[in-house]
Amino acid sequence: MQNSVSEPPQRQMSPAEQTSARYGFRSALRSYLFFDPLIWLITLVLGATSIPFGFFDKDGRILHGFARAWAWLTMKSIFSPFTVTGLDQIDPTKTHVYAVNHGSALDIPALYAHLPFQFRILHKKELWSYPIVGWHLKRSGQVCVDQQNPARSVGQIKSALRTLKGGMPLVIFPEGGRTPDGRIQPFLPGAFFLAIKAEVDIVPVVLRGMYGLLPMNTYHIKPRPLEMRVGKPIPTKGLTLRDMEELSERVQKAIEQMYYGDPQ
Repeated sequence: MQNSVSEPPQRQMSPAEQTSARYGFRSALRSYLFFDPLIWLITLVLGATSIPFGFFDKDGRILHGFARAWAWLTMKSIFSPFTVTGLDQIDPTKTHVYAVNHGSALDIPALYAHLPFQFRILHKKELWSYPIVGWHLKRSGQVCVDQQNPARSVGQIKSALRTLKGGMPLVIFPEGGRTPDGRIQPFLPGAFFLAIKAEVDIVPVVLRGMYGLLPMNTYHIKPRPLEMRVGKPIPTKGLTLRDMEELSERVQKAIEQMYYGDPQ
């Protein structure tokens, strides 16, 4: 009777190895040869098409429509299912400041595609150097902040305050830039200055999966399920600038709870 020799059990790959295998060479090739060129093509075509309309768009609504179309096509092109929860907790007819965590260069198209109302974005001056994108930001009334020289941004901040008081929602990234490691970064001092001065509620918004989709310093897009969680509005009425630090801590806590755990 022959002795049967069983083969040794195959070693299971660790989660890190599974991720590496899933998003390895073929994934990078697909991103660099398909996703990235397609997104730039969408940006070029819609951006160039929007230019003549920008000269006749007094309130930014036409350019916002172009931005929404660009964002919708961009997010569809990367084959990443997107879930939105919590929008029923806000009244879109009221003006809010939307405080959003910043994990990826694709955060902005995610917001344009899934926030169902017109808004303006507080952005860094460096974005003005991007072809077409920079022109669109200037023409559509977005708010630019020079983080290297805040004094130069006084006029833009005053304009943003008038915009808020006039009923236009504002989106801000209180971390001041994209996270380098996927974790929520400390909020910048003064991030909620405008919300307090305009006495509008702050809505915490969390984008999950975006850092894994496209982290900093790479063009390798890694498709995955994505999610936007919208929290309950945090009131600012009656607050002064002395309350800004406490308010910032409250908003950051709400964002961290939604980001790391279950939605509010």
